[in-house]
Amino acid sequence: MRSPPGARLLIAALLMAAGPATAQSSPEMAEMYARGNYMAVASAAEAAAGADDLAFAARALLAHCMTATEDPDPAVLDRASRDAEAALKIDPRHEEGRLQLAIALSLKSRAMDAMDVWNAGYGEKGRKLANEVLKADPDNYYAHGFLAVWNIEVRRRGGSFGAANMGASLKEARKHYEEAIRLAPENIGIRWTYARALVALNAKEYSGEASKALEAALAATPDNHVEYVMQERARILSEKLKQSRKTAQTLARKML
Repeated sequence: MRSPPGARLLIAALLMAAGPATAQSSPEMAEMYARGNYMAVASAAEAAAGADDLAFAARALLAHCMTATEDPDPAVLDRASRDAEAALKIDPRHEEGRLQLAIALSLKSRAMDAMDVWNAGYGEKGRKLANEVLKADPDNYYAHGFLAVWNIEVRRRGGSFGAANMGASLKEARKHYEEAIRLAPENIGIRWTYARALVALNAKEYSGEASKALEAALAATPDNHVEYVMQERARILSEKLKQSRKTAQTLARKML
């Protein structure tokens, strides 16, 4: 039986966890974040308790999950979603809060039953949050990157019928991706997450497009811990894609 469209969306959200520390974060926290001390950053930001702080805490917690070698810790994901929701309670229009909540929901769906994810509406809610960000800030490349991957993952999980029901398509994915890299041509996360999603969808059909994105990710210079992790994953997938597209596709479906 085909899974409901959007079920268990494996949206690779590293690109939003990989961004620089927010302008409101202290230089000390920014440096800790860049080095990968995410849990310490999250605790410090939570103690400050403003909307910017709580959204930054959520970002740090999700970066911790995304750079780990094991599946994301459900307790940390719950904490991140609570922080993002708390930021939105203080400021309902907070862009960072919306983005981090979208990421948290997409990651939480990994451990859930397909029907439970569908009933919870995580896929639709994630898209809504990203679209709300773009409505307020059309140049937010993180939101464009999220939606690029969102469209591909809905197509993969729901098939053509499910994608049609959800209004998802590769055309939309490419539109958001092209806008994201226009706005942030050196961003490793945008390139990596898009390439991974394409390989996971169909490595044989999209190997050329994915390889181009992976090569761009490998050519860029990482400026923090998350970007180093993403670039290394891009290197691994790129090498595997050259060896065996079938094996690369299987690997891509496991990677974040």
